[in-house]
Amino acid sequence: MKHPMIADLARYDGQEITGFFVAGSKQVRNRRDGAPYLALSLCDATGQLEARLWEADGVADFAAGDVVKIQAQVGRYQDKLQMVVKKLRPARPEEYDLGDFVPKTGRDVEELWAELNSFVASFADPDLQALLRAFLDDEEIAGALREAPAAKSMHHAWIGGLLEHVVSLLGICRITAQHYPEVNRDLLLTGAFLHDIGKLRELRWGTSFDYTIEGQLLGHITIGIGLIEKKIAALPDFPEAKRILVEHLVLSHHGRYEYGSPKLPMIPEAILLHYLDDMDAKMQTVRSELTRNEAAGRPAGQVTDWVRALDRPLLDSKRYLAANMPVPDEVGYAGGEPVKTASESDNVLPFED
Repeated sequence: MKHPMIADLARYDGQEITGFFVAGSKQVRNRRDGAPYLALSLCDATGQLEARLWEADGVADFAAGDVVKIQAQVGRYQDKLQMVVKKLRPARPEEYDLGDFVPKTGRDVEELWAELNSFVASFADPDLQALLRAFLDDEEIAGALREAPAAKSMHHAWIGGLLEHVVSLLGICRITAQHYPEVNRDLLLTGAFLHDIGKLRELRWGTSFDYTIEGQLLGHITIGIGLIEKKIAALPDFPEAKRILVEHLVLSHHGRYEYGSPKLPMIPEAILLHYLDDMDAKMQTVRSELTRNEAAGRPAGQVTDWVRALDRPLLDSKRYLAANMPVPDEVGYAGGEPVKTASESDNVLPFED
């Protein structure tokens, strides 16, 4: 029987569930009386949820990234969904499907890959096109690019997330370049393709996402510059001026020193890349939060929880307008299916030790 997923847990508010989750993180903390407890971040392919295990004695050892089986009470703390774990043990491999725990892009990866190749094929600049083809033709890089998340937890944090983000950003850059005649279209698109290429080695992915040692010590900007210089070194007669501009795009794409860029954007393409990259990341955060809010069963006029990445709550304007200004005899955007309330009998998985 299918176990409850995190996206469905709002239906089980106030009830006890048994299920399988990835322990995204675990921390031993102390209560006010000094007694230790476990603070957990539990994840699956549909989301992440905080959990607490107040009595940790006798719990089998497990590590962050392990799949665990839990029995827990679903509830709310400060109006946020949370689980209080009663039983927990490491799950056995035959008990779960790994696909339940790894969030993946909702896009078809082959379609995204074809779009990426189409962008590169459209280049008029043979030098920049050859540089990007060197990445596409590298089997190790191509394989990683089809799978890598764009981040550990912020935006596009799922398998295929980096490819999805890059293709989305390429589309935005192509449109924007048409509006500004001072912008070199192929140079801007090259920056969109390569700006996060270092994340292929900054991050590792499996049942959870985390930083590699190389990623922690160097960061994706430095790693990306190394990858670019290696490819350029293998291209005869690649113009030095273009190398400098391409590397500047990667070095400056975070936009500010305090955000991790060693240089500020100083060319039109770099300024655009910074803002468009930031916009695409923020809009994906908006999309994810609004989807989560609707899945939690909240009405159209209720804002989301506080969104840390944006430093504000959000309102789904499409759902809000659809609920308050219905159009007669016309199908409009009105959100998803009605949220059903789970009964105790819906959760039939026993907790087997």
